[in-house]
Amino acid sequence: MSRSVNKVTLVGNVGADPEIRSTSGGNKVAQFSLATSRQWNSARGEKQEKTEWHKCVAWNAKGSGLADIIERYVKKGDKLFVEGRIEYRQYEDKDKQTRYVTEINVREIVLLGGGRGGDGEGRPMRAGAGAKSGGASDGFEEFPAAMDGDDDLPF
Repeated sequence: MSRSVNKVTLVGNVGADPEIRSTSGGNKVAQFSLATSRQWNSARGEKQEKTEWHKCVAWNAKGSGLADIIERYVKKGDKLFVEGRIEYRQYEDKDKQTRYVTEINVREIVLLGGGRGGDGEGRPMRAGAGAKSGGASDGFEEFPAAMDGDDDLPF
């Protein structure tokens, strides 16, 4: 049996404050745009740059609280690491025209940078599937004995 993978990883800057909505069922969803840029030199040595804009959608799915975290911490200009899957959909607008949309269904984010992004101490804050929503972790809080310092290691 063959497998397939639909995984997107982006690092970029938020284009505008996220838009937060709730569905009729009470489920919260966050939408935001993320800009990624690349630079290169042309054959004539001129510096070139291209920016791509990605429409990102994050749900409060399976207790993740991802939309809540985005609402609380993500602002225009913040640098984010975003991981998710790409989705294509179509709909009919009010003029009966078929519209096509490409979105990143966000599964995990990491707030990067030492300014507003992160936990205020310059460390990234991670949220999403399998991550604690409270902030960055050194990994030792869950294992307090690891910090005792009373071990048999010679160094």
